[in-house]
Amino acid sequence: MDDLAAQQVNAEMSTARHAVYFLPGTYGTAADPLQFQVGYYTEVAGLGASPSDVVIRGAAEVYNRCLENNGTSNCLALVNFWRTLANLTVQVDKSGQDGCRQSANFWAVSQAVSLRRVAFTGGTNLSLMDYCTAGPQYASGGFIADSKLPFTINGSQQQWLTRNSEVAGWSNGVWNQVFSGVVGAPDDSAFPNPPYTTIDKTPISREKPFLYVGADGKYAVRVPAARTETSGTSWADDATSGRSIPITDFYIAKPGDSVQVINNNLARGKNLLLTPGVYDIDKSIEIKRPDTVVLGMGHATLTAVGGAVPIEVKDVAGAVVAGVTIDAGTTLSPALMRIGKANGDGHGNKVDPANPITLNDVYFRVGGPHVGKVTTALEVNADNVLIDHIWVWRADHGIEGFTGGDTERWNTNTGTTGVIVNGDNVTATGLFVEHFQTYNTLWNGENGRVILYQNELPYDPPTQADWTQPDGTLGYPGYKVADGVKTHELDGGGVYVFNQNNPSIVTANGFEVPETPGVKLHHIMTVNLSAGTILHVVNGVGGTADTTKVGVPQYIVDYPG
Repeated sequence: MDDLAAQQVNAEMSTARHAVYFLPGTYGTAADPLQFQVGYYTEVAGLGASPSDVVIRGAAEVYNRCLENNGTSNCLALVNFWRTLANLTVQVDKSGQDGCRQSANFWAVSQAVSLRRVAFTGGTNLSLMDYCTAGPQYASGGFIADSKLPFTINGSQQQWLTRNSEVAGWSNGVWNQVFSGVVGAPDDSAFPNPPYTTIDKTPISREKPFLYVGADGKYAVRVPAARTETSGTSWADDATSGRSIPITDFYIAKPGDSVQVINNNLARGKNLLLTPGVYDIDKSIEIKRPDTVVLGMGHATLTAVGGAVPIEVKDVAGAVVAGVTIDAGTTLSPALMRIGKANGDGHGNKVDPANPITLNDVYFRVGGPHVGKVTTALEVNADNVLIDHIWVWRADHGIEGFTGGDTERWNTNTGTTGVIVNGDNVTATGLFVEHFQTYNTLWNGENGRVILYQNELPYDPPTQADWTQPDGTLGYPGYKVADGVKTHELDGGGVYVFNQNNPSIVTANGFEVPETPGVKLHHIMTVNLSAGTILHVVNGVGGTADTTKVGVPQYIVDYPG
């Protein structure tokens, strides 16, 4: 574990992908606790049917990266992306570490990081920031689901979603901490002081499928059932409800497999298990059968080649795509993932509302290790889709194609729109979308429901003309609900501005929605990170986020009020 962490803790743009699985049992002892860090592109998971089947006595942690002066200063978690901890119990034992490190199990992460089906025991706090290094110790926002947490220190986390979990207590918050279906969640009646958003029951959820070893010693994948109006973990009293698929019913893919071979196996009725690595995808992987499961291991990554759309999910009930990262390629793709028929024609499809198409921990990347080009990263045309934790990122930094600075990135690393939702009855629990060149999120469908939205506008528009709509509106809102929509609801949203390429850039509104009683926004904010301006929070209402108020959120409790 130490050797793997040494390889991966600074490997932000590498092509390495790793999965570490623990068979049922107890690892670590009082004399020799198992204490390890989880680095980039690493999944660490237990192979039990329950989180209690695998016990780590020790710690599973992520620390700040210290990026200057030979790793001694500018210590933060803002780019601690792409890692997973799942399906085990951490009996926290920090013995042998120094005084500060003994005070908590540190999980200092930001986007594209999930902690699922994890129980923490041992009486030590969980901290979502690393306060043991030099500053500034910033962290951007993350996701926990289906877990049992000790007293948790939010610390420097800007936004966070905890869903269907239990927590012994929660301290502080920065801009917006969201709790949905969480036993022990803090009261939110004084929002924004403290900045908590609490929803008693999650309207619809489906936990992520997971690999496990049954009592017969054989491998299978558990596919949890969709649930409505729930709180607490799915495994508190008994096994998670759902179905199990034997491993023999999966095609186990490896990098280098052709899409034709993958699609042939899917057509024959197989599900798809993507082993760790980077896959070049020159035409769409097609999900055509109801209840098909696509499960990535160790942040398996699909890279578009020749303008392909790497994954297309047809209008079929119960299809699940989980644990997959999708990269734009150097040739423009119309989309990186398309759900339902193109051009918004998926209405009236066969997707059962009780068995939605589901995404769990699906991450989209446009740029970073190489230049990327896409028109729309995620296009949702089908009705009855559940999006459970995605990060859709047009890169604001990287190692290829960025040598000319921000203006070069604007012209070469192109992503027009992050997410377009055309389908009705689409729910998102944990929607993180950043840096796209027009709308980050454009919601055209009816009865949309979003629980936590985090957005940062693009850093790099060269001029105001590049960041002005055809009708003359200054900039594009970070979250747009189309003018004709009648019903939509958002709980806990933030739009940030940091126009470092041209600090004079102005955006009219962080959010834009139709003025109708059925469209409701609850606990939203904008904030300035030191460059650029957002004039209003929503529809001309709310304070201005400019450089006279750096780091000071402009809140709206309810819109309309």
